[in-house]
Amino acid sequence: MDTLQIRPLTARSVVLSTLLGVHPPRLAARHLVRVGDLFGIAEGTIRVALSRMVTSGDLVQTDGKYALTDRLLRRQARQDESRRPRTRPWDGTWEIAVITAERRPAADRAALRQAMSALRLAELREGTWLRPANLDRPRTETVVRQCTFLEGRPEQDPAVLARTLWDLDGWAATAEALRASLTGAGTIAERFTLAAAALRHLLHDPILPPELLPPGWPGDALRTGYERFETDFARLLTSELQP
Repeated sequence: MDTLQIRPLTARSVVLSTLLGVHPPRLAARHLVRVGDLFGIAEGTIRVALSRMVTSGDLVQTDGKYALTDRLLRRQARQDESRRPRTRPWDGTWEIAVITAERRPAADRAALRQAMSALRLAELREGTWLRPANLDRPRTETVVRQCTFLEGRPEQDPAVLARTLWDLDGWAATAEALRASLTGAGTIAERFTLAAAALRHLLHDPILPPELLPPGWPGDALRTGYERFETDFARLLTSELQP
């Protein structure tokens, strides 16, 4: 885990990762306290984190239970999509987004860049984003308002173009290291920390058509490793964290 440079989870990140990983994302305080105990985090520290997360708008408290707010529900939806991406057969076409809105304030530019990344589009040059048209996902109002979408086919080798747009070797190396570490981890705390890192890493998987990926692409293997952890953690929540 040291080679991956994964920092230990804080009380806030333990709470957040737990709620992002359960469906529905709503748990009683006592259950979150007991999850924190797996990491040696004191009950008072978890409860302070919960209070601060409610104040900051990350959580809502109802009937003694804590749930994610809308912003984090959208994040959970993106994470779920990264684990089970909705793909479609690829015919060689690429989707191209050209920024056509003028005089955009800084907040709009930042929101668009975040939305483009969520759509797994890559920036070819300033104002032009693209990817193979093999994903089925909605475009947000932020994107539709600022961009015009086109379809086309590159004249160059699409696999070469993909490598210029995404660091495929770098992503694959980290994914394989996470998968191996998750498989070999002993304690539930170690697996939890690695699983949270794996889920974050999957958000950056470009989910390209197989013919554009390097041999031995570890995306599906990392997803399988995370699914195993999720199953084990769900059992833990059921058997050990319930009264």
